[in-house]
Amino acid sequence: MSNPALIANSDSLREAFGKELALAGETIANLVVLDADIAGGTGVHHFRKAHPERLIQFGIAEQNMMAAAGGMAAVGLLPVVTTFAVFCLRAIEQARLSLCYARRNAKIVASHPGLDVGPDGGSAQALEDLAAFRAIPGMVVISPADPVEMAQATRAILAYDGPVYMRTGRSPAPRLFGEEHRFEIGKGQILRPGRDLTIIACGAEVARALAAANSLKEDGIEARVVNMPTIKPIDSDLIARCARETGAIVTAEDHNIHGGLGGAVAQALAATAPCPVEFVGVKDVFGASGEPEELAEAFEISAPFIAAAGRRVLKRKT
Repeated sequence: MSNPALIANSDSLREAFGKELALAGETIANLVVLDADIAGGTGVHHFRKAHPERLIQFGIAEQNMMAAAGGMAAVGLLPVVTTFAVFCLRAIEQARLSLCYARRNAKIVASHPGLDVGPDGGSAQALEDLAAFRAIPGMVVISPADPVEMAQATRAILAYDGPVYMRTGRSPAPRLFGEEHRFEIGKGQILRPGRDLTIIACGAEVARALAAANSLKEDGIEARVVNMPTIKPIDSDLIARCARETGAIVTAEDHNIHGGLGGAVAQALAATAPCPVEFVGVKDVFGASGEPEELAEAFEISAPFIAAAGRRVLKRKT
């Protein structure tokens, strides 16, 4: 992993996705992008500029857009459905039936997830999407951590045969990885070694987990940090290994504590190597309006709260 302190801030995840999607359009002739009148907000304005004839505009009709994606996939197209995460929840029935039940090769890419939405407020902050889409049979669920990983994940989901739900992000994202980084569906990566506990994070929380590990080190606590970009299928082998080697786990996500990354990790541990777990996430409440970093503090998902969860889980470990 490259040193985050040495790499300047770069694109938001949505912009990294949009740029990679435009590049993919040059070589994937059957790739089409479905837009719900928010191409500027999802990053697919890059695809619209490069391949205007293959961007299909549905307006604010997300349910129709999701169902149409199933039909397009049935006739050999590769549809990518794009909208805000909260609007994907509006079309979850169509995702379930038209994509997963029908076993269609279509991708859902959602921007503006979690508290990262910021000033738009609680009604626009999807804190349930990972749980909802994770529960649909056959759906792969992904939440990359930085622009490099987002570009690689975009290529990976387009090559994968089957339905995928992937989060992007609204805010500028710190670049955590160099070009040597390799994303693989279903695999996590150890970003920082540690023997005392393991912090498993996804999306925007990965950078905060690394900051928390630095804070814990000042107290003589060596925290391992794991990036877990695929929530389903979860990397059970890596989770079990970390549990056996460190004996304690903290999960961190910009999502409700119920049903997302934390639930997936706990389920994997119960089947392999049970150990104490602390969950950092939004505590079963709706969000609020504010800047993303301010909201992370207010809803206790910032680095200091991850570090505090690490100290709590160590007490339970002993």
